[in-house]
Amino acid sequence: MLDILEKAALEAGRAILEIYATAPKIMVKADNSPVTEADQRAEEIILRHLGAAFPEIPVVAEECVAAGIVPDIGGEVFFLVDPLDGTKEFIQQNGDFTVNIALIRQGVPVAGIVYAPAKDVAYTGIEGRAEKLEIGPDGTITGRKRIFARLPATPVVAVASRSHHSAEIETYLDEQGITGCRYSGSSLKFCLLAEGDADIYPRFTRTMEWDTAAGDAVLRAAGGVTLGAEGVPLIYGKIADDTEHSFANPHFIAFGRRLTPVPGTGTRMPGN
Repeated sequence: MLDILEKAALEAGRAILEIYATAPKIMVKADNSPVTEADQRAEEIILRHLGAAFPEIPVVAEECVAAGIVPDIGGEVFFLVDPLDGTKEFIQQNGDFTVNIALIRQGVPVAGIVYAPAKDVAYTGIEGRAEKLEIGPDGTITGRKRIFARLPATPVVAVASRSHHSAEIETYLDEQGITGCRYSGSSLKFCLLAEGDADIYPRFTRTMEWDTAAGDAVLRAAGGVTLGAEGVPLIYGKIADDTEHSFANPHFIAFGRRLTPVPGTGTRMPGN
């Protein structure tokens, strides 16, 4: 399965880079978020790969959901796809955007790939094994190495969203005595935790399940964890009475490897 996910992500990434080199047309979705032809082409490619290899597994994909196409996930096994996570970063051409594909089983992200085509790097996670992949100029895999989340460093290093930072996060970091913070876009923040370059990623602004599932899968495979507002791991496949709130995440904090609970988890987060 992971081989298929890698092929799908790499082909989607090549299509994204072709458009990245031009001046992509920017459109606005109903929720006022931007979308480009790169999002749409990448999703078409991923859906084609997944449909051919796993026709029995439904796919929840961001742009399809935006168009009102939501498959039945009652079987509790499904894919979550964000064809271009970090569209704002893509538009700003800072390279911090990714292709995200994850397999969900009974609410848990059990396999996933995060591919950053502009950075020539990808991350995968499955069954307790996380890897960092080097991608060559031709879009093929040229190297692999296993990665592990680290025990908290001294001082603790946080990672936060480049485009969705908030005063609540600054307050939380101050309360925890965390002074070191790196800023990154898309699901690369989970990957920084997974490869041991950071320790904590708090997120107190809105995200959707397709934004986090692949990165969460990589982080869990590397030994980390992502906890929601009640201090329990994020659950995927949440269906609400209205489309707007289906597949929405609560506020969360992602951690690298831990020996003991970190202060602030299991309590009310800002805005909840």
